[in-house]
Amino acid sequence: MEKIKFEKINFRVQDLIEILKKFPQDLPVLTSGYETGFENFYSPKIIKVMHFPENKYWDGEFQPTENEDSEGIDVVVIERLVRDNV
Repeated sequence: MEKIKFEKINFRVQDLIEILKKFPQDLPVLTSGYETGFENFYSPKIIKVMHFPENKYWDGEFQPTENEDSEGIDVVVIERLVRDNV
């Protein structure tokens, strides 16, 4: 097993704290996911989502809205980095 090299990690706690301090402190936080293991993530951002609790687990119960004028709620998203090894 390869020893983790910290230069392969995109964010540290102090980095994440500094970014999150800039956001409204009462916003919910969501993350992307599916399958196993862990990944680096993109810089957190605010998006508007709708709640679809009936969705299957692989689709996520929250989905982005079509546009900013749509109904929904603002959330902070910490989205996993998508690597394409194909």
